[in-house]
Amino acid sequence: MAMQLNETCATPERSVCERVSPLLTDLYQFTMAYAYWRAGRHNEPAVFELFFRDNPFGGGFSLFAGLSDCLMFLRNFRFKKEDVEYLRSVLPSDTDPDFFTYLKELDCSAVSVSAVSEGTVVFARVPFLEVSGPLAIVQLLETSLLCLVNYASLVCTNAARFRLAAGPKRRLLEMGLRRAQGPDGGLTASRYTYIGGFDLTSNALAGRLFGIPVTGTMAHSYVTSFSSLEEVWPQTLVPSRGGDPIDLISLVKGWLGRVCQLLGTKPQRVREGELAAFLSYAIAYPQNFLPVIDSYSVSCSGLPCFCAVALALCELHYQPLGIRLDSGDLCRQSVEVRRVFRECSNHFTVPAFESFIIVCTNSVSEQSLAELNKRDNEIDAVGVGTHLVTCTSHPSLGCVYKLVEVRGCPRMKLSEDPEKSTLPGRKAIYRLLDTEGHPQMDLICLSEETAPKVGVSLNCYPLGLDKGVQSVTPAQVTSLRSDVFFHGEIALPLSSASDSRIYAQTSLQALYPHHKKLQEPEYYTVAISEKIHSLVSDIRKGNSKGSNFLLSN
Repeated sequence: MAMQLNETCATPERSVCERVSPLLTDLYQFTMAYAYWRAGRHNEPAVFELFFRDNPFGGGFSLFAGLSDCLMFLRNFRFKKEDVEYLRSVLPSDTDPDFFTYLKELDCSAVSVSAVSEGTVVFARVPFLEVSGPLAIVQLLETSLLCLVNYASLVCTNAARFRLAAGPKRRLLEMGLRRAQGPDGGLTASRYTYIGGFDLTSNALAGRLFGIPVTGTMAHSYVTSFSSLEEVWPQTLVPSRGGDPIDLISLVKGWLGRVCQLLGTKPQRVREGELAAFLSYAIAYPQNFLPVIDSYSVSCSGLPCFCAVALALCELHYQPLGIRLDSGDLCRQSVEVRRVFRECSNHFTVPAFESFIIVCTNSVSEQSLAELNKRDNEIDAVGVGTHLVTCTSHPSLGCVYKLVEVRGCPRMKLSEDPEKSTLPGRKAIYRLLDTEGHPQMDLICLSEETAPKVGVSLNCYPLGLDKGVQSVTPAQVTSLRSDVFFHGEIALPLSSASDSRIYAQTSLQALYPHHKKLQEPEYYTVAISEKIHSLVSDIRKGNSKGSNFLLSN
């Protein structure tokens, strides 16, 4: 029986159950399930597999994500009484009432799943998740599983591409919640962009649910809400090492005069409201001072105000963090800001200014991030929102969930469009590695076939290439999928976001650079075994059992 969700359930699991009920599916799943049930076929053993047809973003790879959510959904799959009553009201009136009794008792106790690990690099046409069980229930799972995997894998892959564009050292901050497609899209994006390689999120709920490090200081609205130093309250700050409260406004005014003199800035051009905002925030969080400095003018007001407040904080033995830029030429401004920091450090003998970080935001895309690396800049961290979470250049991964076996007999979709044809039969998936441990080829075999052996040549047929049969001798062989859900129970410990993130980065590092190129990557070979190739040929020729039914008596 499926586990009943209760007060002791883990918070992430509760979140999944609240967002993804068995009703989160297409209506035709229920009409098909009814037809199976009506024909007495609902308990026939069946196998479906989940894959996508093309790598997204014009790239050479994807990252598989969403497995933990799928497993928690399956473990808690159970129709509530009100769910069944709703279905009774929308299905055709001549639906047999006993079907609704069947739904009330339905769970995933007879369902099994094998899958690649979350965070694994995967490629087009490779079935990375297999679902087996009674025909009706595994049919009902289709839309929900696709919904849980499609966007998660897409946005995780997008994050990995941003990480490749940024390089390994620059910190990446996900801040797309306000731009995401609804609350669920925002929460999913925060989790899976972290797995894909981002370092931090602005999403507080994602931090609580998934243990992702969170970050954030202030927006322009906070700065522009101030107009006068009279609005700063309290006006004093106790030094970090203790002692009497210090009048921070007077201290900062003194430093501001010296900064303006050093930088050649006219004091009358400094915005009093901006200085008040920085002061107020510094008093609230003297150890977390990182303001946005482009609400008015970076050079005339924002930067001088920051330096003055930061110098005052350093005098009181606090450690400011740095600044954020959100408009204009980010590269040029970052270089100028860094120059000013160094000048202040040397002139005022305050070494802390050498370690201040510069964070940049402003509709950053994969392309602009890649361009940033080609120019001189002093940017330590980049915040990305819209183009990351909305996957602007490729809004859908296009995962599909296809029937490949019923009652132990292979099933294949033949289509007018060859790209939409499927590969029949239950399968085993192997990754063939070269002598250095780099992935060389993914090989799709029938499950009953003997696994490829190290050092033994085999023949296969690459997909998407008109090369015919190809011979390959693997130096290493690894089986990609493992049993993750068996008869209603999760078979392996669920991976945390942090664990999946580490696994994803390890999986990506194993790929050759030419497969990870952001533009025009080299094609990674996915091939089928000789037995699958033969089976497909037989089915296409109409030699499978039952093809001559019109001639039978």
